[in-house]
Amino acid sequence: MIPVLILFGVLLGRWWRSSLAAAALGWPAVLVAADVMAVGAGLLGAAVLAVVNTGAGVLLHQGVRRAVRRLRAS
Repeated sequence: MIPVLILFGVLLGRWWRSSLAAAALGWPAVLVAADVMAVGAGLLGAAVLAVVNTGAGVLLHQGVRRAVRRLRAS
């Protein structure tokens, strides 16, 4: 599921704060709803990993965005 979170970050990287918050809250909710994990301390780790993976996608989005702006300016 790591690629899903990275793709989520790439697609919503423009609104990076919202996408990171949605990953931190949404991914643990998906895990509980799918009965993969029970509510407990393990969900905090899942939320952290979701933010890290989504953050990687956001960084990719922001990097491409800045590179395109630099190329257009020159």
